[in-house]
Amino acid sequence: MSRESAVRIVVVHPELLGTYGDSGNGRVLATRLRWRRIPSELIMAPADRPLPQSGDIYCLGGGEDGPQVSSAAALNVDGSLVKAVDRGAAVLAVCAGFQIIGKSFPGPDGREVPGVGLVDAVTRRGRGPRAVGEVVSRPVPGLRLVPLSGYENHAGVTRLGPEASPLGMVHRGVGNGGGDGTEGAWQDKVLCTYLHGPVLARNAALADHLLSSVVGPLGLLDDAEMEELRRERIRNGISGPATGRAWARHVWRRPSEVMTRF
Repeated sequence: MSRESAVRIVVVHPELLGTYGDSGNGRVLATRLRWRRIPSELIMAPADRPLPQSGDIYCLGGGEDGPQVSSAAALNVDGSLVKAVDRGAAVLAVCAGFQIIGKSFPGPDGREVPGVGLVDAVTRRGRGPRAVGEVVSRPVPGLRLVPLSGYENHAGVTRLGPEASPLGMVHRGVGNGGGDGTEGAWQDKVLCTYLHGPVLARNAALADHLLSSVVGPLGLLDDAEMEELRRERIRNGISGPATGRAWARHVWRRPSEVMTRF
């Protein structure tokens, strides 16, 4: 496929939202375009500079509570992300990024922090232990995706409003944590998830879904190795601790010990 200009992939505030290596999602997108000989530009957009409005895909990752609040404040003051989505850009938001682009989330002191409002979702602090461990989710039929795998580590409970649909339904793990079995959110070209990994390195079909939303139909790639990784992670997730109350018994491990790096 040919384009008049390169596909611009913007990694939003990597110094604030890079705790779990989610910046790798931008690298995955750029690499899959390069394999198809489609030009791309990977932009690391720090919080102390205006966010580029001309991006085609914006990637937000996970981060700690304080940096998450700082990122949300910068995005709300800047307004560029909302303008880019109004123009037709796509977004992938992971964990803290998911909460940021919703309507609100809890700050370090428990007070409600306003989100960007791109997704009809509200996050509250959960009353139980953190959701930590492998996740397997079955995507909703409208996305036509295969089951997804990833690693979650969050204390929030996110509830979706009527304008947002879940990205998938949890088979193993906690996901959004609201008791309805949902994981992530999907609203127009905005995809949200609690899955780290980076999620696009584990799930090639999700990467191509994002890419096709901005460049159109894509040619097939030889994804045999990535598909084997996805299947292995799903097998690991299914054979791991059970969902529901049993997730509280998960053994906490540092993200670096379980992360699949791109």
